[in-house]
Amino acid sequence: MTDGQALVPRGERPPGLLRLLAEDLRTIAERDPSVRSRLEALLHPVLPAMWLHRVAHLLHRGGRRLPARLLMLLARGVTGVEIHPGAVLGRRVFVDHGAAVVIGETAVVGDDVTIYHQVTLGAVGWWRDNRRAQGERRHPVIGARVVLGVGATVLGPVHVGDDAIVGARALVLGDIPAGARAVAPQGAVSPRRRTASPVEGPLAGLTRRRPSRDGDRFPARAHLSDHPTKGMDR
Repeated sequence: MTDGQALVPRGERPPGLLRLLAEDLRTIAERDPSVRSRLEALLHPVLPAMWLHRVAHLLHRGGRRLPARLLMLLARGVTGVEIHPGAVLGRRVFVDHGAAVVIGETAVVGDDVTIYHQVTLGAVGWWRDNRRAQGERRHPVIGARVVLGVGATVLGPVHVGDDAIVGARALVLGDIPAGARAVAPQGAVSPRRRTASPVEGPLAGLTRRRPSRDGDRFPARAHLSDHPTKGMDR
């Protein structure tokens, strides 16, 4: 898949720009439980990024790369979402929250994909990409109805199959079959062995009290050592 036509089934005409924009608005209103109406969906933080990308992608495909780049920068400045104008986004893509989402130039995102914040669809590094043939894919292809959890990172020209789930903080460097799940290890919970003081370790000394001529009228100040400094009056 190299362009927007690849996401359209054979024999069907690709949807027009206005239809795509309307679908983006309706998708937010239907999938975000915090949004109560389409009017409220207009204030969703990701909607400007989606709409600007739809326009920028058309400009990019038409060879107007500089105006497309300007729209990308505008979207990033307003929303924190960076979608390269060359990236292909399918229909009804839902980006929740959107902060720090990055989608690279040759990435393809299928229909009905859900993307949470801090997701990266990136390349493996310029030191490899600069040796690739002209036009060779550098970024992932994401199938239809895939869910990309918070902080998921998918790198390189890999393929994530339809209906797959990439869990929060997962790092993907290879293909994922359709319907499969890629999850990151969960945080380990260690039992508490003893009652801890409010501050432990190297900062414990900061909470100790020192004598004061004013008694307890004022709280003790923090200090870094238990031993008074000598020679301060010399």
